[in-house]
Amino acid sequence: MKRWILYAVTAGAAAGIGMFLTGCGGLQRPSGEAQNGVKKIAVVQLMQHGSLDAANQGFLAGLAQNGFPADKIQVDQQNAQGDQSNLKSIAARFKGDKPDLICAIATPAAQAAANDIHDVPIVGIAITDYVQAKLVQSNEKPGGNVTGASDMNPVNRQIDMALKLMPGAKKVGLLYNSSEVNSEVQGREMKKYAAEKGLTVVEKTVSSVNDIQQAAESMTGQIDFLYVPTDNILASSMPTLLKMTDAARIPVIAGAESMVKDGALASLSVDYYQLGVQAGAMAAKILKGEVQASALPVETQQNLIVVINKKNADLLGISIPEEIAGKARFE
Repeated sequence: MKRWILYAVTAGAAAGIGMFLTGCGGLQRPSGEAQNGVKKIAVVQLMQHGSLDAANQGFLAGLAQNGFPADKIQVDQQNAQGDQSNLKSIAARFKGDKPDLICAIATPAAQAAANDIHDVPIVGIAITDYVQAKLVQSNEKPGGNVTGASDMNPVNRQIDMALKLMPGAKKVGLLYNSSEVNSEVQGREMKKYAAEKGLTVVEKTVSSVNDIQQAAESMTGQIDFLYVPTDNILASSMPTLLKMTDAARIPVIAGAESMVKDGALASLSVDYYQLGVQAGAMAAKILKGEVQASALPVETQQNLIVVINKKNADLLGISIPEEIAGKARFE
């Protein structure tokens, strides 16, 4: 049973990720010590949404491509369902299980693991700023037991793309979860660059999914488009947000590809599956004993993807310039 699950996820079966990332009592809990050279891998994912699921799939694929296929690893998949207390419980369990390596997907997941576990290498994915999150001493020389792949957004280029799609825009909304370090980092960068471009920023923050509707409604009539960074609360609740913005004819420029799949207008995004593959390759180096996490620099992704939601563009009456359309993937 365990082996079939691992092969399904490694193959990138989205249904598998959706089925098996089911909370603190996941189906892939290792029973006893791994044998015959099999490595024990513990994976903690903050919550279920498209970007994090893709990163999870990519991580296992990256391991397989670098010498650790499904029959060479024993994986304990845990999903905290966005709950901080679940993250703490999962970290405590991993500390007792003593796996060979931990994969932490999203900033809060990595912080929970790193706060409690210091003797197991931790490879992060979908973490915007490792230094700001106090996970490493520097990106070049992490210095502790944490390293990984960063999903830092090209915020400036995303705003530039928005202005090409909506050249007359003067006011931009900024919506994010104020308790996520990654969102705050992107928010600061966005406000700084928007000011340089002469844009007025209308900023709203949320602390839970329950705040999204009110925040979106409060910006109606005040903005020409809305910018949403790679924020886990918002990424998991795009249908709620887009119901409001579509009704008000507000274009949404998103930080992540998965948000465009859910209905946002456009993104210049990290490819989260490939980011996971990248992190899997890093993890393989650690598992092989080639390098310690403390000496393995944090990596970023250079090949970004332009994603446009054609249905949303048509709904909003936005024409896609050829310089964007020519290199875009349409959803």
